[in-house]
Amino acid sequence: MVLRGVSWITGSARTNVSQVGLVDFGFEPDELQRSVLESTASRGILNCTRQWGKSTVCAIKAIHRAYTVPGSLVLIATPSSRQSGEFLHKAEVMMRRAGIAVKGDGYNDMSLEFKNGSRIVGLPGVEGTVRGFSAVSLLIIDEASRVDDEIYKALRPMLAIGGGDLWLMSTPFRKRGFFYEIWEHGGPDWFRVKAPATACPRIKAEFLKEELEEHGEEGYRREYLCEFLDDGGEVFDRDLLRDAVDPDIEPLDLA
Repeated sequence: MVLRGVSWITGSARTNVSQVGLVDFGFEPDELQRSVLESTASRGILNCTRQWGKSTVCAIKAIHRAYTVPGSLVLIATPSSRQSGEFLHKAEVMMRRAGIAVKGDGYNDMSLEFKNGSRIVGLPGVEGTVRGFSAVSLLIIDEASRVDDEIYKALRPMLAIGGGDLWLMSTPFRKRGFFYEIWEHGGPDWFRVKAPATACPRIKAEFLKEELEEHGEEGYRREYLCEFLDDGGEVFDRDLLRDAVDPDIEPLDLA
């Protein structure tokens, strides 16, 4: 089943992609991917195995927002310019496949502009060069576990004026940084999806067995089982220390 639907004419930022129609991306989502495409959440976080298809899914969400909401700005942030360029290239290929005209916006090196005035812009992974955008409709941060906290803090204010949506996606890394903190402690406002390789129908058990032998248990758990792991040099587990803190206990006055 390809992604077809009935109404890319609603112009609603909260219309889910399965309701968007007359467009064929040539993409057949599995059940978990479809849950992401159908979500209308304003805050989403995807903790996914390698090769799950998270960039493809979020590229479709980016195209959907730009196509259905005239004049909208979609920003794509990644750890590097190369990765942002790869995301934009994937989106461009899907647009051409769907028969959507493709061109740059004439201002940004990594950009796609739509006939309705909407844009998708890819950002470099440098804090000092991501500033300057406002009224962002949708902000997608790819490989978020590898994006610096300073970049995340610089990007969030761009959502203020337009009440924009924020989606984070990544394979996990260490027990630190905004991606880990939001996944573990972000609260109920976040739509969460965990997609380990063992639950992905496209990744074979034989391949996973080879990867376990190649990467070892720690690398395998992180890359394919969606587990956040400590650096290995800690005496105590980060979460154990967090749970040991009682905010109701008054600190000692040693003065």
